[in-house]
Amino acid sequence: MLKKLMKLADRMNTAPTVSAHCDGPCGIYDPASARIGAEAVRSMTKKMLALEAPASGDNAAMAKYQNSMSRYIAIKEEQAHETKEHLLVLWTDYFKPEHLEQFPQLHDTFWKATKLCSSCKVEVSPQHCDELIDVVKDIHDMFWQSKKRDVEWVLAG
Repeated sequence: MLKKLMKLADRMNTAPTVSAHCDGPCGIYDPASARIGAEAVRSMTKKMLALEAPASGDNAAMAKYQNSMSRYIAIKEEQAHETKEHLLVLWTDYFKPEHLEQFPQLHDTFWKATKLCSSCKVEVSPQHCDELIDVVKDIHDMFWQSKKRDVEWVLAG
């Protein structure tokens, strides 16, 4: 009996249609998080390539080397993943179909950026890190142009 009453109430009392631009409609977006992450990926890649392995037989030096290398790898992986997440939020939640008129390269730019995040996770490539920084700058420029604001591109590192 209660189920029938609930179904009847549901049919009689329809909820209004609502919409939001994202899962949590805060309206706060900024590509700076992606820039910071991409810079961290590049920094960790440089540190990995600069770290010299110790001579064999020096267990303490080897432990220190392995500890440093594993930390650099973990941070690089984490920051590449977080950068990808920040980019995906901008791409899927902030940018709308009307932005495609202004930026016809938008989808290709984001696709390239997210693929570079993946490449930076699985490789130790300064070239791909630099390409990631460059494409994040392109996204920074599109984002702020879409808001009709001139925000300077500044690297922390």
